Amino acid sequence: MARVLINVPATAKRGSVIQIKTLISHVMEPGFRPGPDGKIIPRDIITLMTCKYNGEEVFRADMFPAVAANPFVTFHTIATESGKLEFAWTGDNGFTETASANITVE
Repeated sequence: MARVLINVPATAKRGSVIQIKTLISHVMEPGFRPGPDGKIIPRDIITLMTCKYNGEEVFRADMFPAVAANPFVTFHTIATESGKLEFAWTGDNGFTETASANITVE
């Protein structure tokens, strides 16, 4: 289980642009570096991050070996209605992680 931090405003005015910040702990091994024994360390990265707002996808990011460890992702969306933001990360070796946050729109 990876450690996930999410920063979503608790409340927002309808139609306003909100900033969402996420951080997930992950080694993000690119698969190009040699280990102590000289053999290449196998690739182990997060390949996709998505965010759904009340079931509708509002953000998607494909990630590649050049992404740093513990990826920090910031994006914006429009506050349309109160509800739930659902985050999902998938990656190599069967890695999956999910998290969610609620927002109240006034």
